[in-house]
Formats: sequence, C-alpha cells, structure tokens
Amino acid sequence: MRISNFIGGEFVAPKSGAYFPDINPATAQPIADVPDSDAADVDAAVAAAKNAFPVWSRTTAEERSRILLRLADLIEQNLDDLARIESRDNGKPLSLARALDIPRAVANFRFFATAILHHASAAHITDTTALNYTLRQPLGVAGLISPWNLPLYLLSWKIAPAIASGNTCVAKPSELTPLTADRLAQLSLEAGVPAGVMNIVHGYGAKAGAALVEHRDVPMISFTGGTVTGARVAASAAPMFKKLSLELGGKNPTVVFADADLNDAIRTSLRSAFWNQGEICLCGSRVFVERSIYDQFVDAFTEGAKKLKIGDPSDESTQVGALISEAHLHKVLGYIELAKEEGGTIVAGGSRVDRDGYFVEPTVITGLGCDRRVLQEEIFGPVVTITPFDHEEEAVAFANSTRYGLSASLWTRDLKRAHRVAAAIDSGTVWINCWLLRDLRVPFGGAKDSGVGREGGFESLEFFTEAKNVCVKLG
Repeated sequence: MRISNFIGGEFVAPKSGAYFPDINPATAQPIADVPDSDAADVDAAVAAAKNAFPVWSRTTAEERSRILLRLADLIEQNLDDLARIESRDNGKPLSLARALDIPRAVANFRFFATAILHHASAAHITDTTALNYTLRQPLGVAGLISPWNLPLYLLSWKIAPAIASGNTCVAKPSELTPLTADRLAQLSLEAGVPAGVMNIVHGYGAKAGAALVEHRDVPMISFTGGTVTGARVAASAAPMFKKLSLELGGKNPTVVFADADLNDAIRTSLRSAFWNQGEICLCGSRVFVERSIYDQFVDAFTEGAKKLKIGDPSDESTQVGALISEAHLHKVLGYIELAKEEGGTIVAGGSRVDRDGYFVEPTVITGLGCDRRVLQEEIFGPVVTITPFDHEEEAVAFANSTRYGLSASLWTRDLKRAHRVAAAIDSGTVWINCWLLRDLRVPFGGAKDSGVGREGGFESLEFFTEAKNVCVKLG
C-alpha cells in the first residue's frame, strides 16, 4: 500500500519521489509506504491553501457548517473501518479506537460545525460619541501538526475549528500514524470540502514539519507533541510573530485522599494509567495516596494492573496493545531500568512481552521520591509510580513537583477540600472524582512546560481568527 499527499483536492506523490515505511507496532512489519515530503511539497500545499482561502473565507457560515456536518456523518458511517485502520497503524486496542478516538473525531467536526452558527462578538457604546464592535476574521492558511497517540481525534480537533472559522489549512500528521489522515482526505472529497481548503502533507517533523512552521505564508501554527519539539517550534515561529498554540507533554498526578470512594478511584486510576498503553498526554502516571490507605490502594491497584489483558489489538478483549515504535519501546524499558537504579520496587509488570511487536507489561513502581527522574520526566508508556503522602499540603507539593502542568485527578468526598486542592494544583485541567470527562465548550491546555494557548470551545475559533476593532462615530 502506498499513500499520497493530499494537495489542492488531489492525491499526489512527493516531489522527491521518496518514501519510508509505516510499521504496524503489533507485528513490527511494514503496512504502507509514506511520502517523505520536504519543503517543496509544503510549498505546493501552502500555495493550494492560499489560493482557496479567498473563496472559502467568504463562504457563508451556514454552508461551511453543512459541509463539516456532512464530513462528520461520513466519519461516523465509516467508524469501524477507521477504527481498524487506527488500531493497525497505532497499535492501540481496536475497542479503544472504536469507543474513543473515532467518536471524538465525529464530535469535534459536529461541535465546530454548529459553533460557528452561534458565535457572537462584542459591541461597546462609547457614550453618545461612537459605536465600537469587534470583527473576527479568518487569518489565512493554518499550519496544523498533530501527534501519533490519538491520530484522527487530535487532527480533527485542529482541522475542524480551522476550516470552520473560514481558514484553509495544511496539516502534517505524525509520520508514525499517517493512515487515518489519508482516509480523512478521501472522505473530505466525498463531503464536498472544496479543493485546497484541507491539505495533508506526510513526512518527518524535521523536514515537512519544520518547513510548515517556517513558511512565511502560514500565519498560525497549532502543534501538539513533545515539549522538546514544542520549544523548537516556538523558537522558529516567534521571529515571524505567528500565532502559536502548543499542547505539549504531561506528567500528570492522581491524588487520592483517604475519604475517597476507593473502588471508583482504583478502577478509574487504572484506566487513566494504562489506557492506550499510557500513551495519552492526560494519563495519570504519578499516583499519590494518603498514607492511611496506601497499602490497601497499592495491593488493589497492582492486582488490577496484573489482570489487564495484553495482546493483539484487533482482539476485542485486548485492553493493552503495542507501543508505537521500537525506539519508544526501548525508551520505556530504559525508564523501568532507571527506576530500579533509583531504588524503586517493581510490584507489577516491568518486562517486555514475549511476542512480535512492541509490547510492555503494565508496570507499577513504588519506593521512589518525587525528585527521582522517573517521577520528573515524561515516559509516555504503561509505567506508573505510587507514592504515599501524609497531609494535604504535601499532596499539593508532590503534585506540583514537576515542570509539567497539563492535567490532574483528585479523589475525595470532602467538597471544600476538593475545590481548595484543585485551585492549588498547577494544571490546565483538574478532574475531581473522575478522569477524561470532556465538554468541548471548555478551554483545554497546559501550564508550565505543558504548553501555551488553549484549544477547544470558542477558544479554538478565536485562535484561528483575528480580532479587529471597528469604531463608528455616531452623529
């Protein structure tokens, strides 16, 4: 199978003629040839997007909404096919792709397709002198760079608001998971998305991604990925004064107080730790438990981790699939070895699974302090540490002890403490007695090294537009 770039409404080969293999993480075997695109391909895609912008930006919100809703319907109609593509491309359980990734992509297109019909702007009367109103207008070509862990879901979260608000876009999906983006391009033609409004360029970040970030005709960049790469994106975009949204890494705390509903806390914490093999930026990889229930929590959590079924992602009963690549496999295994060197105890998992592909057992580690690297650095795999705390202030200090601040989960029945601790934790999102409950109307993003800017809701529509003040003299 060979996929192509999608530029100007057509599927085209990379100008260099070069390709690289897309590997199925569950088998370690190639499943497709992916365009090794470079600046020339990005130039062509930006030119197509720029050419399409004048007409698309003047298309009525009602018409843009109709087209995006049609695309959402087509994604939903092809849900099983897309879920299988993503499972094969990403290594995640098919059941998870079907339940989470593809339905969220449908929801993203539907939300922004209808949000543009209800978006309002401000007006201000300056005494009897003037009327000022805010006019929000699309900027032009949006550069969208998405990661491999939730490939269609996060790509749709960028494409939907970008084109809904009247921009055109050039998207670069991860080189590790290109197949759902390719299928989305096919469905966009069927939905009637005009040529050039949505363009997809495949390839490596260092070539295609860098060319997109540095392109003079791309005034805005939305990037989701690692913190190190995000810093490079920011350094490239800043001198050109581009609008920039960065959703970066996470080292998210789960804080469990003694008065929590322990069964619910354990069940949900297992899910937040090991869903998608721990390859979700919002996964709770650091668990802090009040000392009086610490042993009970560790025993039950460890037992639950050992019961999770690892295996063929296409098996409906599989709960833990394969890590994304061989390189990432060795990174995760390296952190498990580091945990041992730092004095940690592996109470569950800790080994590579003896089968083809890149599988690692769900791993639970105890005995490490917050200053250890395993609790400071993003592992992005099925590796969780559990640490006891003695009082509320210590729990907050532990939660805030990393340079990341993307999300946190808090478990307690004490309503006052829940609000107090949620306010004190330095995270863009804090869940109380739950995890991954989402409302698309609210802003999403991180604090500290987890990024800048907010996505989701009307914040996305505002990011992809520019506010202009219009002042009309009265009388």
